[in-house]
Amino acid sequence: MRINEEIRAREVRVIADGGEQLGIMTSRDALKIAQESHLDLVEIAPTAKPPVCRIMDFGKYRYEQQKREKEARKKQKTFDIKEVKLRPGIEDHDFNVKFKNAVRFLEDGDKVKITIMFRGRELSHPELGEVLLNKMAEQLKDMAVVERKPKLEGKNMIMIVAPKSSK
Repeated sequence: MRINEEIRAREVRVIADGGEQLGIMTSRDALKIAQESHLDLVEIAPTAKPPVCRIMDFGKYRYEQQKREKEARKKQKTFDIKEVKLRPGIEDHDFNVKFKNAVRFLEDGDKVKITIMFRGRELSHPELGEVLLNKMAEQLKDMAVVERKPKLEGKNMIMIVAPKSSK
C-alpha cells in the first residue's frame, strides 16, 4: 500500500476522511490537501483508472487492520492430529482402551490418525489391519467422519478420522 510521496500516478480520484468524493485531481494537490488536515494520502485502489486515494490517518488505519486480522485469527479453529497406534493382533480390551482414547481426542475437537503397525510376516496379511480400521470407523461413526480411508504406507496402515461438526 502506497502512501503520500510514494504515490506515482499523475492524477488520482480522492475520497476525503469523512467518505465524501473530492473528485479527480493531481496527486500533488491531493497530497497538499491531506497535509493541510494533518492526515495521509493512502492509495486504496491502485488498479483503478485513475487510482483511488483516500485521505486518512494511516497509523490508525494500520492499527485497525491489524486488530481485525488478530480477531480473524482468533476465530479460526486449528485442528491437532492425535495418533492412536494399534497392532494387527490386538486383544479386545486393548482395542477398547485405544477406542476410548480416540473418542476423547475427538471430543476435544482434534482429528485422529489411527495407525496399524505391521512387523515381519504380518505385512503379508494387510486385510487384518483393514478389518481393524473398519471396526474402529464403525464404532466411531456417530461422532466422527472418515477423512482418509485405510491405506497401506510402507509398514503401516493409516486412516484419519475427523470430528463431526456439531451444527
